[in-house]
Amino acid sequence: MSAIITEKFRQHNANQFFESFTEASASTYYLFIGKSTAFTASTTTGNDSSPPTPADEIGEIHYYAWDSMLAAKKINSTDVTYALPRRNWSNGTTYDMYKHNINSSNTSTSGASNLFDSTFYFMTSDYRVYKVLDNNGGTAYSGAEPTSESTDPFELGGYVLKYMYKITASEAAKYLTADYIPVSDDSTVSAAATDGKIESIIVTGGSGYTDGTYYAAVYGDGTSQGTSSGAIIRITVSSGSIASFGLTSGTDTTIHSGGSGYTFGTVNIGSDFTFSDSGLSSSSSMGDGTGGSISVIISPKEGHGHSAITELGGHYVMSAVTLSQAEGDDVSTANDFRQVGLVVDPTNFGTSTASSNATNRQTYVVKASSSSGTFEADEVITQTSTGAVGKVVEWDSTLSLLYYQQERFGDFGTSSTTGGYVAFSGTNVITGSSSGATLTPSSTTETITLANANTLTLTTGYQNPELQPDSGNIVYLENRKPIQRDSDQTEDIKLIIEF
Repeated sequence: MSAIITEKFRQHNANQFFESFTEASASTYYLFIGKSTAFTASTTTGNDSSPPTPADEIGEIHYYAWDSMLAAKKINSTDVTYALPRRNWSNGTTYDMYKHNINSSNTSTSGASNLFDSTFYFMTSDYRVYKVLDNNGGTAYSGAEPTSESTDPFELGGYVLKYMYKITASEAAKYLTADYIPVSDDSTVSAAATDGKIESIIVTGGSGYTDGTYYAAVYGDGTSQGTSSGAIIRITVSSGSIASFGLTSGTDTTIHSGGSGYTFGTVNIGSDFTFSDSGLSSSSSMGDGTGGSISVIISPKEGHGHSAITELGGHYVMSAVTLSQAEGDDVSTANDFRQVGLVVDPTNFGTSTASSNATNRQTYVVKASSSSGTFEADEVITQTSTGAVGKVVEWDSTLSLLYYQQERFGDFGTSSTTGGYVAFSGTNVITGSSSGATLTPSSTTETITLANANTLTLTTGYQNPELQPDSGNIVYLENRKPIQRDSDQTEDIKLIIEF
């Protein structure tokens, strides 16, 4: 059995995801960063130079990613947008044109077998986005960069173009990447759209026709189809050939009236179907020419310009989140990270209550009552009396706070001998394997003011992560080469999800 996932289904899923940020019972999404320790053969395939591709398996997605999670920042509805693949305007470039019937046997100029894989739109240098309604028979654009924001199609560079929307300066700063652009609907353009209006045609010139101007009705299923009240094509014959489609009457074959309501249409240029007037009252034969034809291009549902998101293939949703320095002490600036992801509806630690915090720290913390030496980032730490094993994320020597994690791998968080997990606890000494530093945990319950004025409450010397490990659902996971953080650094993290 043959089947396809349609563009409508992709767009539906993108819409559902996008709307889940704002609907009445909205989901809560967090961008998280993780994995301060290197990718190694003992824990994953790959290495830091060639990070492994995450496996869509229960262990990695639901558990391991939580073990190495460093911090999470809430994604607000103002941090997401629909997106499109970026296609820049450049004079001399050949673009595809919008067609309703691109497929494997009727490919676009570029050879694409799907409309949304074709280059039928572009973005100019000032962030205006245009749809190509006609590409001059598949030739290169030749002319000035378009700037018009007219709601009517216009001709420039040999092309017929439709203005769709403009990306604002703030949208460009937040969302624009080398490969993707944000997309939104322009209410003015949308209001001007007409469902089923004919706005472009494909002409085969033929030969041997009688020069002159002729009018032909568009038949099909449009309102008043086949009559002077429906769509009408104004045909120009010059040197015995039907002129190509354009917008200049007398030079081009034009759309005299676009009509409405067409989901299919045909144009008959036989002697009984062409006229000398737009009222279609006076028959006028084009002569005995051969090989000429006019094919109607059907507009998208609701008409060109009604929705840039759906018409241009906005089945991508982009999130753009900025991690600013330490984010109020929740995001370590003393180590690197190699993993980013999205987790939906995680709960606060030890509860079933979905988190609503702006940021969450995901490392364990122990306060020293006394210490010796300096713990090193990523070194193995052990607590001999309990058998606990972990790895250092950060050592705050000023406040005597050790931030650490326990991953589910030998010498990362479990015993290399038994494979068992044991939590750090009590006042038993913790030792750094490479630095030789030691720490005696405090037994005091206290609240400490951190460097950026946030507070940390430790119960008998220890504090858990702020989110409950393994809660919610991790719906996106990406491994990257190491990204080092610093106290004066920000990271703009953009995730593009394709449906």
